[in-house]
Amino acid sequence: MNNGLILVTDDERQMQKLLQITLESAGYVVVQATTGRDAQTLAASTNPDLILLDLGLPDESGHETLRKLKEWYTRPVMVISVQSGEQDIVAALDHGAHDYIVKPFRTGELLARVRALLRRDTGNVATPHVITAGDLTIDLAARTVKKGEEWLKLTATEYNLLSMLARNAGRVLTHQHLLKEIWGATFVNETQYLRVFVAQLRKKIEDDPNRPLLLLTEPRIGYRFAG
Repeated sequence: MNNGLILVTDDERQMQKLLQITLESAGYVVVQATTGRDAQTLAASTNPDLILLDLGLPDESGHETLRKLKEWYTRPVMVISVQSGEQDIVAALDHGAHDYIVKPFRTGELLARVRALLRRDTGNVATPHVITAGDLTIDLAARTVKKGEEWLKLTATEYNLLSMLARNAGRVLTHQHLLKEIWGATFVNETQYLRVFVAQLRKKIEDDPNRPLLLLTEPRIGYRFAG
């Protein structure tokens, strides 16, 4: 069984082994790099479906490696790091990472996030005309949203926010990115806008708004659509 090729970039031997065992047991083929330079070389030669990238590399900052990769590599990158500060996470996401998980992590959560990113290969699959997640259907051409058999009435801002998150399913979008894209550059610090509209959306699209399964919060960072 081959569920895809994953490039793991980490210089810690125990973490390399853990990731290799975890990923291979789930049917993935794993190649490994220990430096930022090796990661770029292997990414170019193997064209992996996903890159797992540690920020603490021996030759250069993982942020710098990420920046260089995203100049040409269009498939998903997930950062795995002990750096749990909000500034580090936001910087990685703003530099092009699709997701960020902090060490130590649960292997089940890691695999769930890997599956979510690989379901949406942003480098090779165009955004579908219709996005489905559970009983939710979003028609991007018609700008309509349906839950089960019910057509939902969304405001223009609610729809724009939902469609942006859905088109980037599995990817964490930062508060600043969402605010800039939906409301404009002058609103990048108005996180209360997001909280209000996310709460409104959850009341309409979630079975239980207090236990959301589709529109997930990444604390202090942003939101992720888990479709």
